[in-house]
Amino acid sequence: MIDFYTFATPNGRKVSILLEELGLEYTTHVVDIRNGGQFAPDYLAINPNGKIPAIVDHDGADGKPLSVFESGAILIYLCEKTASHLLPVAPRARAETLSWLMFQMAGFGPMLGQAHHFLHFAPEQVPYGIARYTQETKRLYGVLEQRLADCPYVGGQAYTIADIAIFPWVDRHELHGVDLGAFPHILGWYAKLKTRTAIQAGMAIPPS
Repeated sequence: MIDFYTFATPNGRKVSILLEELGLEYTTHVVDIRNGGQFAPDYLAINPNGKIPAIVDHDGADGKPLSVFESGAILIYLCEKTASHLLPVAPRARAETLSWLMFQMAGFGPMLGQAHHFLHFAPEQVPYGIARYTQETKRLYGVLEQRLADCPYVGGQAYTIADIAIFPWVDRHELHGVDLGAFPHILGWYAKLKTRTAIQAGMAIPPS
């Protein structure tokens, strides 16, 4: 059994999608980050960084409960635990998948999040912040567009955790000021992935 701590954000939904893809048994615990639930002492004992998502695997490798935090680390952990094809074993395919997973973790997440903040949540208009992060967001979409022009999936020839990590962020493209019509390969990839049952289920956990 896995306890899954999350909220209705792209980072949380990466993990819910993977849990659905893997068919693992889990219990969802909503951590309401709007009222500081991520800073509750009980939650900080699971994730000392006070962010979502996090999991507690009650069947850790040593037979003891194991906490894992940071969404990318959780994706890797769950794939390795289950020997899932969603994280390839072959060295080249694995390296490509992990490279694009880190692309999401380091850029195509943090930068889009900043664009979202300055466009919609900053207490005052900050033209420099809006310009900086919307331009970087469109640059990152351009990098992804070129990748998907060359390969059917982000990690290469097969669907992997690289796709799972990026999908929930692309799903919020309108909030980032991005028109997917300007990125036809991303649009095709997005439409294809939206038909996956596990993605549909994972994107609904927890409800918005």
